[in-house]
Amino acid sequence: MRRWSVRVRATVVATVTVASALAVAVAVLMGTLKSSLESSAGQEAARRAETAVQALITTNENGATTLVTTGPAGDVAIDPDVRVSTHPEQSWGEGYATVERTVTTSGGKVTVRARSSLEPVRDALHALRPLLLVGIPVLVLLVAVLTWLLVGRALAPVSAIRTTFARITASDLHERVPVSASGDEVTRLAQTMNATLDRLERAVSKHRRFVADAAHELRSPLATLRTRLELGRREAPRLVREALTDVERIQGLAADLLLLARLDAGEPLRMEEVDLGQVATEEALRPRRDGVTIRLDVATDVVVRGSRSHLTRLVANLVDNAVRHAETTVTVRVAPPGTVEVCDDGPGIPVEHHESVFDRFTRLDEARARDAGGSGLGLAIARDIARAHDGTLVVAGAAGLGARLRADLPPGDTAAG
Repeated sequence: MRRWSVRVRATVVATVTVASALAVAVAVLMGTLKSSLESSAGQEAARRAETAVQALITTNENGATTLVTTGPAGDVAIDPDVRVSTHPEQSWGEGYATVERTVTTSGGKVTVRARSSLEPVRDALHALRPLLLVGIPVLVLLVAVLTWLLVGRALAPVSAIRTTFARITASDLHERVPVSASGDEVTRLAQTMNATLDRLERAVSKHRRFVADAAHELRSPLATLRTRLELGRREAPRLVREALTDVERIQGLAADLLLLARLDAGEPLRMEEVDLGQVATEEALRPRRDGVTIRLDVATDVVVRGSRSHLTRLVANLVDNAVRHAETTVTVRVAPPGTVEVCDDGPGIPVEHHESVFDRFTRLDEARARDAGGSGLGLAIARDIARAHDGTLVVAGAAGLGARLRADLPPGDTAAG
């Protein structure tokens, strides 16, 4: 029952409670009605006995009581439900409420017996039973239906809140859950959630502005520093070369942070038809680390709709990551409708890190020892770009067989046609 919804649980509890209460009420009603009717029959028998005593027993002027009329065997017959006799009376059978009165007369003791049929009691109970057998289930069903409808109506604002809240992500924190006008607990819950979303939006906005501003502010002094180092290359070439390498890393990190800030902010992309094969080929031909061969397996006319600059960055990050970890070979595949796979013959990614490898600033221990300059943001940026295009990016290869990362993007209008 714990897995049932609140609506189902409330309906079941209300129905069972009402059914139990009605069962007890029916039992009490039937018992009380039977007792009352039997008591009425007993009172009717007593009334008949008293009437018979007054009608049959008379008192003369000497104070002696005598029977008015006697029948055979000393019995007095008035009506079928009254008997007066001077000898032991036999049973009248079942189905009657009986009362007897003993009167002492001049001729001895006389017993007056009266009875009242219990047939009306049985008839009343029999007439009531079908009504209860039909009415009780109908009433229980009505309670269940009304409870289901009322609880559903009461929980409708909660469902609307849940649906809206589930739709809210870091890129659309401006949305708010609906607030009903009922003024009840659900209204207060919605107001509290909206207030929390307000605070969260302000905090995320401040964080995004900070990252964007920091990345932007870093670019100018880094550009100045790079220029000065270039001018001093002749005097200390080795020192300048090492310093320029560090500057390039910092510039790359600043660019990555700025791009992440824009992706987090949900800035609209400039969408167009992009040939994935062409993008992959251009990135594969770019010079990279010596000793690694990049092979292409590109299908023709694989077109997706997206931002060319962002998709280029996605492919570039995947290829750069593969080159850094490959032994000798990296393979880039492009297949319809919009799949890009980048494989390397390196140590691969352990299964337990198939998700964490996409976290920001995450670099596996083995990668740290081999990394020639990665910031730990490349795969995170690639996945965010894929998601911004309503696509996915996952690790598709097992550890020990080399890493294989696959991006699936929705096809463009040209490919779909």
